[in-house]
Amino acid sequence: LQTQRTNLPDEMVFIMYHQVNELLFKMILWEIQQVSKNTDLTAAFFTEKLMRISRYFDMLTSSFNIMREGMDRAQYMKFRTTLTPASGFQSAQYRKIEFASTDLINLIDARFRDTIDRNTSYEHALEHLYWQAAGKDFKTGEKSYLLSSFEKRYHSEFIDFTQEYNTINLYAKFKGLSEKVKQDPDLLKAMRHFDYTVNITWVMAHYNAARYYIGGSDNQDAVEATGGSDWTKYMLPKYQKRVFFPGVWSTQELADWGKNV
Repeated sequence: LQTQRTNLPDEMVFIMYHQVNELLFKMILWEIQQVSKNTDLTAAFFTEKLMRISRYFDMLTSSFNIMREGMDRAQYMKFRTTLTPASGFQSAQYRKIEFASTDLINLIDARFRDTIDRNTSYEHALEHLYWQAAGKDFKTGEKSYLLSSFEKRYHSEFIDFTQEYNTINLYAKFKGLSEKVKQDPDLLKAMRHFDYTVNITWVMAHYNAARYYIGGSDNQDAVEATGGSDWTKYMLPKYQKRVFFPGVWSTQELADWGKNV
């Protein structure tokens, strides 16, 4: 999203809002990298970086008020068609944040998670990521133009990135700590806070903003999202059970993930 394509003033609000998000995503990746590349990781350093990232996501969450209250819905419904295939899901940096946060298996579509393990090729795993549900007909295997164009641009880059972070993502770094450090109460609290902030709080703020403009609920069809994505299937946490750090949650907490939010 770079260039205004209509003369509707609120299109520029939409464009610049997403550009601000990308700056914050870059800041988040910068903090994650400092943890991932650290060979002498302490609980204090890990905790500090996790909380810093969580605060960035707090900013992203609260900023959805700009989208919800600072943009005319009638204008949005007019200019949204000119933005295709651009989409909020089309953020390569956000996908990298996910890849750098957890093991790839935790990003697999919940329907296929049991069929994939660490011996699965990266190519095959990437074909079954949860956000593929927003752009693929799994009965036919046909991909939407949105998903195809996104993958054409970033597929090789994602393969390289997931390989690099396979053993140095945030969850892998946590699991590699000594048992004593892993039980540090501040670190555990920060891990849980980060996980919930990203995968519940921020996602639901995004979902509610999208729902305000393009409708939809569990019981009715929604208007397609900006890029034509079936956003209700991949955004709601209760469907995909996106959890970065499953080891810091109880069995019951994982079972209830995304409910009552």
